[in-house]
Amino acid sequence: MKSEKIMKGQAKALWISAQGLHEKNYFGKGPSATTKVIEHLGYVQIDTINVIERCHHHILYSRIPDYHQKHLYQAQTHDKTIFEYWTHALAYVPIKDYRFFRGRMEKNVKSPHPWYDSVKKEDLQKLFRLIKKDGPISIRDIQDDVLVEKDHAWASRKPSKKALQLGFNQGKLVISERIGMLKKYELADRHFNWDKRPKRANEEELNEYLLERALRSQAIVSLDSICHLEPSRKAAMKALIQRQIDEQDLIPVLIDGAEKVQHWMRPELLKKKVTLDHELVHILSPFDPLIIQRKRLNLFFDYQHLFEAYIPKEKRVYGYFALPILIGDKIVAVIDLKTDRQLKKLLIQKWTWLPKQKSATFKKQIETELQRFEKFQLQ
Repeated sequence: MKSEKIMKGQAKALWISAQGLHEKNYFGKGPSATTKVIEHLGYVQIDTINVIERCHHHILYSRIPDYHQKHLYQAQTHDKTIFEYWTHALAYVPIKDYRFFRGRMEKNVKSPHPWYDSVKKEDLQKLFRLIKKDGPISIRDIQDDVLVEKDHAWASRKPSKKALQLGFNQGKLVISERIGMLKKYELADRHFNWDKRPKRANEEELNEYLLERALRSQAIVSLDSICHLEPSRKAAMKALIQRQIDEQDLIPVLIDGAEKVQHWMRPELLKKKVTLDHELVHILSPFDPLIIQRKRLNLFFDYQHLFEAYIPKEKRVYGYFALPILIGDKIVAVIDLKTDRQLKKLLIQKWTWLPKQKSATFKKQIETELQRFEKFQLQ
């Protein structure tokens, strides 16, 4: 089938709309909106950097104007509509998608990563018995470990930490609660009140899920964007895409000015008109789904984001934790921010305008949004 041509402006608008960034309150308000966002996007990445509010809260705030941290806590711990597991990184995932992660869990039972070689079967069983008897525990609740020297910057002197992580990766334990970044682990079956776990998806079902997740949250997809950090899936995904083209469920498209990369979309989107609210300003996390795939971001927005937290200060262009600013369908500036929690102030470390984007109107819009963003930091 011959590829349809789509203008870059339309492609950007469709992607922004698929991300729920095109209008205010697209996902509604209140606690239920948190689950709606995670179900729609497929996942929300978790990260520990806290110079500003951590990225999982930030990503939700960008789509839910009245978002509060307690809404995520409610969804995870009380409503149990979401759970934590690995996508391309550790993330919050909808519980309705649990079966698509069972294959990885079972693989971690059969062939644990060498990182866990020091964890003995009896260590795991001891933890499971402790949790079954006393309820959810954190690493701080374990007091009888014989401390060891750290063998990695992210390691712990308590051997039980690895055992908890292994039980989590194998799906036997679930993170039932987070207090800040402190995790409490519970038996998965008890947390979700399961007599029988959801059936594991087979490979064909898993590929269909990944394609549908990408189409829902990206609108226009490429092999790279569907198989982000999973290149081994590309051959099977290409075959699945071709089947959907043959069934007229997908059409191939080329984006004007970016024709070297083949994209696909649902045929009904080709004539869809998306209205963007150009009064909306989004201060986006570097881990936001719109930003995290750097090549795709550059292809659509002609902007190469730089994550510079781990490079020397003198080599940084935008700053330690630079945040792209989206207004309408343009990334107009990049601002390095830091929260001073003692002074209860949001500090601008560096403000960089992108070429030909500096304007008094944009500056006023951004400054207004920064005031709202400051209040979010200090919840």
